[in-house]
Amino acid sequence: MTETETNAYDVVVLGAGPVGENVADRARAAGLTTAVVESELVGGECSYWACMPSKALLRPVIARADARRVPGLSQSVQGPLDAAAVLAHRDYYTSHWKDDGQVGWLDSIDADLYRGHGRLTGPRTVTVTGPDGAEHVLTARHAVAVCTGSRASLPELPGIDEVRPWTSREATSSRSVPGRLIVVGGGVVATEMATVWQALGSEVTMLVRGKGLLPRMEPFAGELIAEALTEAGTDVRTGTSVESVTREGDTVVAVTGTGDRIEADEILFATGRAPRTDDIGLETIGLDPGSWLPVDDSLRVTGHDWLYAVGDVNQRALLTHQGKYQARIAGAAIAARAAGETLLAQPWSAHAATADHAAVPQVVFTDPEAAAVGLSLAEAEQAGHRVKAVDVDLSTVAGAGLYADGYKGRARMVVDVEAEILRGVTLVGPGVGELIHSATIAVAGEVPVSRLWHAVPSYPTISEVWLRLLEAYRDS
Repeated sequence: MTETETNAYDVVVLGAGPVGENVADRARAAGLTTAVVESELVGGECSYWACMPSKALLRPVIARADARRVPGLSQSVQGPLDAAAVLAHRDYYTSHWKDDGQVGWLDSIDADLYRGHGRLTGPRTVTVTGPDGAEHVLTARHAVAVCTGSRASLPELPGIDEVRPWTSREATSSRSVPGRLIVVGGGVVATEMATVWQALGSEVTMLVRGKGLLPRMEPFAGELIAEALTEAGTDVRTGTSVESVTREGDTVVAVTGTGDRIEADEILFATGRAPRTDDIGLETIGLDPGSWLPVDDSLRVTGHDWLYAVGDVNQRALLTHQGKYQARIAGAAIAARAAGETLLAQPWSAHAATADHAAVPQVVFTDPEAAAVGLSLAEAEQAGHRVKAVDVDLSTVAGAGLYADGYKGRARMVVDVEAEILRGVTLVGPGVGELIHSATIAVAGEVPVSRLWHAVPSYPTISEVWLRLLEAYRDS
């Protein structure tokens, strides 16, 4: 007979990725007792199969690319990357897929960890089935926060399961370099993983259904990255659908909509994400299993005054840093409601995740990098803003020429001509990932263009692009 134990907490957090960890941290900082439930590794997708391993893989690739564009150094780095060393570097940053350090951190904030599969079994109640079959019933006095994240979704193609395709997890954790790799998709995962494996020695073919790469960014971002991938040796095919996939021995065969037959050792489907909500008991509280969870700006689920959905599961912005931001807002809102305080619900206040709508930053760590925050020109126009786009060739900035010979890049700021503030900024070029936070401050802070004139960029840095953008806006 299975033993069942019942424990009461102020807050129960379902999922111990970066988002769940941050909700727990904020709840504990407010003096609320907190339980955290995790079915896999504490640290979640980002730590073991996404952000950390992918960037550990990409760093040597980008460093070599940068070095090859520096006189006096370029001839020293023409050889291949040491694939074994790169993979070992990746393994180090995933802690070899062990979560002892993350568990220690949870212990340090006095949050109780329950390992096992957690399911809602009614309002304010989570039942955890542990690895040994023991059940723990956790009741929440104030809040349950669903922070279970998202998973890769695969298209409905005949026989796809038998093909044993890669998703983002396999692409970031592979122990060896495939000789030939097909990448299906044109988004962030697709472009970053094509960059990694091509640089490590794979013959990469990208099959992109749409017109170009990175469709959620300004069109020039995808164009510049497609150009660079092609120059590096990747076969980028846009407007191409996959109609069937089969595995013949050790070979994967993909047939496109035009009848082309492409063979490879592995095939990566980077075609979207789905919420990890299919088996967490949503049906017990009147919600649909497998659905995204709609929330207000305090991250509280619509129609449930005790339930919060934080991070990917609410579909607002599927980015780790944005989920952690939401967690800080949700934690503050949970604490305020628990204390009987009035929430500060106005935009940009302590209990409103306004940046989800107006100032989401993102970096794509390809070569060149692409970074953006806020709205693209098309998004700003669709939102009804009267805007003007101002573009600058990044190669005209002195710091860019010093950074790399033959520097290629482009910058755009989208200016609200009525409010005289920035609605969005996009940067593409080597090293621009470290520039995006200044743009994020300008967008999130709604800094007037007139004040930005007084934010003087240091010479000679690539940040001088800000001066060029402002001059172009003044002269337009």
